[in-house]
Amino acid sequence: MGKLRIKSNVIGMIGTNCYIVYDDEIKKAVIIDPAENSSFILNQCCELGVVPVAVLLTHGHADHIGAVPDLVRAFRLPVYAGKGEAKLLEDPSLNLSANFGEMMSVKQAELLEDGQELSLLGRNWKVIATPGHTSGSVCYYLEKETVLFSGDTLFCESYGRTDFPTGSSRDLIQSVTEKLLTLPEDVTVYPGHECQTSIGHEKKYNPLASYRRY
Repeated sequence: MGKLRIKSNVIGMIGTNCYIVYDDEIKKAVIIDPAENSSFILNQCCELGVVPVAVLLTHGHADHIGAVPDLVRAFRLPVYAGKGEAKLLEDPSLNLSANFGEMMSVKQAELLEDGQELSLLGRNWKVIATPGHTSGSVCYYLEKETVLFSGDTLFCESYGRTDFPTGSSRDLIQSVTEKLLTLPEDVTVYPGHECQTSIGHEKKYNPLASYRRY
């Protein structure tokens, strides 16, 4: 097993972080939140010399799922998402794709339970259910690698909106303070938008940190 590497690509008009996570020895990759432009993502995989083995979705909004159908067709990939996200993934009015004039729907996702672990790239990926931005939002945590993919739940010194369908500010505060900010401070956070951060940094500077005493 080689070193885990993370290639970040900012894709789409909303600037979504699509991550290609790969092992430089086995040459396989996991694609997280393929926003759109499947040709670009596939070209990136070719340039890196890796073959995708799975798609992980942190949630079902249109700016995170646009390239899913093409990637599934190209590689017959399994698609994973949180258990509470099924309805939003399937409904263009809920996943906001209808707002942009393109009706997107993901119906083939394998739905994951809170605390469930996936074995991908020879590593354990723990699913952390973090409702708030959407009811089925999840984060993916690689404990040994001290890496968290937080989607639109936790940003650098910020957090996700809750005014979209199925959002809840109460749930988001609870998710961030009780499930994410309690992780080790050296965990690197790769969010759905903007720059990466760390749990330690967010415990000091995130506005939601004041909701909990450590």
